[in-house]
Amino acid sequence: MKSYALVGTGGRSGLYLEAIARDYRENARWVAFCDTNQTRMNYANSIITKYGHAAVPTWSASEFDAMINTLHPDVVIVTSIDRTHDHYIIRAMELGCDVISEKPMTIDADRALNIVNTIKKTGKSLRVTFNYRYAPHHSKVRELLMKRTIGDVYSVHFEWMLNTQHGADYFRRWHRDKRNSGGLLVHKATHHFDLVNFWLGTEPETVYAQGALRFYGRENAELRGVKQFYSRAHGCKQAENDPFALHLEQSESLTALYLAAEFEDGYYRDQSVFSDGINIEDTMSVLVKYKNRALLTYSLNAYLPLEGLNVVFNGSQGRMEMKVIETSYVNAGGQRADEGGLESCQIMVYPMFAEPWEAPVAYGEGGHGGGDNVMLNDLFGEPGIDPLQRAADHRAGALSILTGVAANLSMQRQAPVNIDEFEVTRGR
Repeated sequence: MKSYALVGTGGRSGLYLEAIARDYRENARWVAFCDTNQTRMNYANSIITKYGHAAVPTWSASEFDAMINTLHPDVVIVTSIDRTHDHYIIRAMELGCDVISEKPMTIDADRALNIVNTIKKTGKSLRVTFNYRYAPHHSKVRELLMKRTIGDVYSVHFEWMLNTQHGADYFRRWHRDKRNSGGLLVHKATHHFDLVNFWLGTEPETVYAQGALRFYGRENAELRGVKQFYSRAHGCKQAENDPFALHLEQSESLTALYLAAEFEDGYYRDQSVFSDGINIEDTMSVLVKYKNRALLTYSLNAYLPLEGLNVVFNGSQGRMEMKVIETSYVNAGGQRADEGGLESCQIMVYPMFAEPWEAPVAYGEGGHGGGDNVMLNDLFGEPGIDPLQRAADHRAGALSILTGVAANLSMQRQAPVNIDEFEVTRGR
């Protein structure tokens, strides 16, 4: 039985807290929690004890090394804010632990290089949790492309749509500051760039991007004629009828994780999406050339009336289209089983000289179209051999963020960026 310590007990941690305490107790056990906020760590203990797991000791972020040296967990799970991932990954490995990290692995090339160098030095392993790889519809695309259903893929058009519930949520919380998250081209699009790498079995070579903050933020709201503003929703009458407001008190989990924890660190989870202080983009377009010469056109918009994706593959023997509408959600809002669930999904294949046909897709249970449960079994259960090779290591984690990192740099330079510019891509 492996022992696990968790660093970062915010919204993303719940997936792992419940899995180990409830579903994989024969293979895994919690030994410690670490965070900057004691209230959130207490809430984490309340979750695992609900499933019969004993409460575990809690350690402040400044005591991370002491926690590892005292308890010697086999694995550290990192679900802290993105800019701190590299610190905890590196220190955990230096102190003898393997690591599982939430995506993105980190937020820039220098941090990624430090992680890779630490892996080489320590020999420890890192898994990056790309649950979308495990979703049945995304796995089906991988399967069809591996079978060369449309031959060699020459181009991909990938449109990701975030709606005014889920998309807006990135502009209420710490993600709104690019220093914390790398912006949506790193924090969110790491999923999508990883899927393209995974689907095509290749790596990015050159990236060109454009992006801007066009919808959220105070200045944009003023341009649309808005005249009344507020800083946060809680306790504000102006927010009562605002469809963009998040009312923490209406959710038991959001109240426990954030509203009840504010007195410790002053972090407000319900900031107005039309306030000042937002420096990430909400409208983005990216062009990528891959080492196998395939081209990607990618767009991400965070304020649309629907949630999901449209992706098209054009190949030497035909075309494949996938259209997905997902259920919307707010992170940690008490809807974990429905996060990223499928409302509808269709994969159509258009052979070059034959009739079109629809590929069958199984609808999995649980979050992200069923991907969460399959991934958790891969991490903590006994998954067996996976012909699709969905498990993502540190190199996959690095390559997924580097497309977004290069895109951010391209927007600054107003020029294409070659991925080989980043030292982390050299060697394996």
